Amino acid sequence: MVRENREGSLRSFDFKGIKDKIPELNLVDCKIETYSFEKPIDSSNMSPRYWIQIMEVIEKNYHKADGFVILSGTDTMSYSASIMSFMLENLCKPVIFTGSQLPIGDLRTDAKENLITSIQIAAAQLNGEPVIREVCLYFEYKLYRANRTKKISAEQFDAFQSPNFPPLCESGVHLSFNFDALIRPDCSKELILHKDLDQQIVILKLFPGIKEEIVKHILNIPGLQGVVLETFGSGNAPTESWFVDVLKTTINKGIPIINVTQCISGSVLMGYYETSEQLKEIGVVNGKDITTEAAIAKMIYLLGLNLDIKEFKQCFEISIRGEMTD
Repeated sequence: MVRENREGSLRSFDFKGIKDKIPELNLVDCKIETYSFEKPIDSSNMSPRYWIQIMEVIEKNYHKADGFVILSGTDTMSYSASIMSFMLENLCKPVIFTGSQLPIGDLRTDAKENLITSIQIAAAQLNGEPVIREVCLYFEYKLYRANRTKKISAEQFDAFQSPNFPPLCESGVHLSFNFDALIRPDCSKELILHKDLDQQIVILKLFPGIKEEIVKHILNIPGLQGVVLETFGSGNAPTESWFVDVLKTTINKGIPIINVTQCISGSVLMGYYETSEQLKEIGVVNGKDITTEAAIAKMIYLLGLNLDIKEFKQCFEISIRGEMTD
């Protein structure tokens, strides 16, 4: 985004003039091509149809580009970056999401560093091969696995965290890669693109005293295909019979329910406390240490594969893109 003037409102930036705003890009040792969608959107309006458009740009340029940097608004960046990791199967090139907290035209903008370093990381190679071969998110000197991230601040430059997984790279005087943490895919396999995304899902966040009629109303939404259940602590929920019965009825309809923690960091431990034992018994899916953003992304992706509920549970409870700790 840029401002019309010092006091003006923000408007979308025309990336054809990116090197005018960031002349340092002329010094980066790689060839940069830009692509802008015809009608830019605020990231709050992001939806699956835009994710598919982004993926199709990658598909079209996959064999002629060494890497991709995707500029996005920060509000939904973790969601977009997470879903892209599932949509791009057998990815063997870097796809790096970045953005900024301050508009690119502001004096103190963080856009320049985030963009320049993202491009350098996307261009980084070792023995003629890309160092990064997965979907990532770069912000404020750190590169994270995309599907491990959360936006944790609306005001700080250090706006993102990866609570349960270390950074893949840190930017200082040099780029310091955490090679042990990087995904090493089998690059003999062809890139597979997943465009069937089922978005008929809901997040149900528990709070003390949540009413039976509210839970029933949410879980009986017509056409509902999946539920992300945000529970307390290490996956705990009320043990009242009505609550367990409503969840069981939902699962028996073939609608999967994912147990994720409301905590910023840590993992769901199904059955560790009595308050999660019943969830385990009725077939609630163990989300382990997955973020809510990645849980939504993985659910949208898996529902698009038309798995039965047993297959869905089996697939969700294992890491397929590095999104959770097995």
